Amino acid sequence: MERRTLLQGAAAAAFASAAPAIAQPARTATLRFVPQANLTALDPIWTSAIVTQMHGYHVYDTLYAVDGNQQPKPQMAQGHSVSPDFRVWHIRLREGLRFHDGEPVRAQDCAASLERWAKRDPFGQILASVVDRWGASDDRTIEIRLKRPFPLLLDALAKPDANVPFVMPERLARIDANTQVSEVVGSGPYRFVRDEFVSGSRVVYAKNDAYVPRQEPSDWASGGKVAHFPRIEWHILPDPATASAALQSGEVDWVEQPLSDLIPTLQRNRNIGIDILNPAGLLSIMRLNHLQAPFNDVKVRQAVALSVDQPEYMQATLGSDRSVWRECRSLFPCGTPFGVEDLSEYNRAPRSLDRARAALQASGYKGEKVVIINPTDFPLIGPHGQLTADRLRRIGMNVELAETDWGTVVQRRVRKEPVEQGGWSIFHTYGSSLAYLNPAVSSLVKGPGANGWFGWYTSPRAEELIQAWLDAGEPDRQRSLANEINKLAQDDVATIPLGQFYIRTAHRRSITGLAKGSMPYPWGVRPA
Repeated sequence: MERRTLLQGAAAAAFASAAPAIAQPARTATLRFVPQANLTALDPIWTSAIVTQMHGYHVYDTLYAVDGNQQPKPQMAQGHSVSPDFRVWHIRLREGLRFHDGEPVRAQDCAASLERWAKRDPFGQILASVVDRWGASDDRTIEIRLKRPFPLLLDALAKPDANVPFVMPERLARIDANTQVSEVVGSGPYRFVRDEFVSGSRVVYAKNDAYVPRQEPSDWASGGKVAHFPRIEWHILPDPATASAALQSGEVDWVEQPLSDLIPTLQRNRNIGIDILNPAGLLSIMRLNHLQAPFNDVKVRQAVALSVDQPEYMQATLGSDRSVWRECRSLFPCGTPFGVEDLSEYNRAPRSLDRARAALQASGYKGEKVVIINPTDFPLIGPHGQLTADRLRRIGMNVELAETDWGTVVQRRVRKEPVEQGGWSIFHTYGSSLAYLNPAVSSLVKGPGANGWFGWYTSPRAEELIQAWLDAGEPDRQRSLANEINKLAQDDVATIPLGQFYIRTAHRRSITGLAKGSMPYPWGVRPA
């Protein structure tokens, strides 16, 4: 109660200075949205940050997209054909596709975009290993030649979550995948207004009048992406109380992630609706840097795993309401076919600081500095870093809590150098359960080392098992292999799960049509 009262009291003063910049005279012409965090990285292929993927869904489009049943549907594609040996795919683009610079979307643009995406995305990397050539047979026909059949090709191209295989012009897609693309040119329902972009304050999108939506109704990321607002403004309000006050006063229309402490206040306001847009839920995780000491030692990683008390982490960000969170010690989401818990002794109860302290002492830990990079402007992540810093100090680790904004965390976590040279040891984040659903899509269990996701878990055995899972056609065999992959990743402490939860979003009842999906989408939402 004291925390809630403090937040609500602080809101009035903070909002007084923010409101003039937010107020808009033509309220029905502009959708005013408060995202989960500041947008600092503009390239959704270079980073898996959810806020950048959300930005991507405004600006870019995809060849295929999933519906509410997670089935791939044509999006930019008109359709496809496959050779009798399943090794050559031809994907035909639908007519009328144009980039925001006026140039037509060509098959060559799509092929180059897929090739770049496949160098960064875990699922894309698996697909790329069997691709002989990303090409085009003409300007409207993409040609993908495979070394061997890959039944999950459409599932990869329809991937709904980080990293989404967005399409950009070939001249941009040819930029090295490890370098950010700074020019934002897509073919999606909105275009990025560069001249009005102020990182840390505002992001602006204008309706792409040349966009031709598909004719069928929208369904998750698929179907007709109809832009009802001529303009969308993202207002960066890192203080949750300020964002809540802005929503209550009508100065913004939609707050993506209101602080859980403030939900009861918002629910009492008859002008505000509370919804869960992602019924699949999300997983919170702790990711360790496997390249550098001390976490290049599995025994030290196991000591950290033993220190984790999931309810404490969930309560730190979501409060005591267990209707919106649960414990989940699996690295595949609980409640899904491969979400099996308690496969590893390092991820099952009883876990305690005493066990963790003893395990750390037995590991031979030499007092190396552990740098936790942690955002102060992200209420669903920041408390986890603070909690980890406290628990690791209590088991005897030399901890530095490096607190910055989320954008700086996103920029720093790509660095592979030792902490003395600007590197890092631990960061916390979360992602849609759909991003971790199985061995094909999940970055949490893959072990490609330096070519993998931040943290760079290395395990040739994991890579062998994942390939076997992909090749297995029999469901029982897939389940058995998924359990083996899950257990191996838990034993190796590839990633530490912190719990599974649902995000409640809050919006003025003056807007309607918010689409279900893995993240907020800009299409469908319209004045009520």
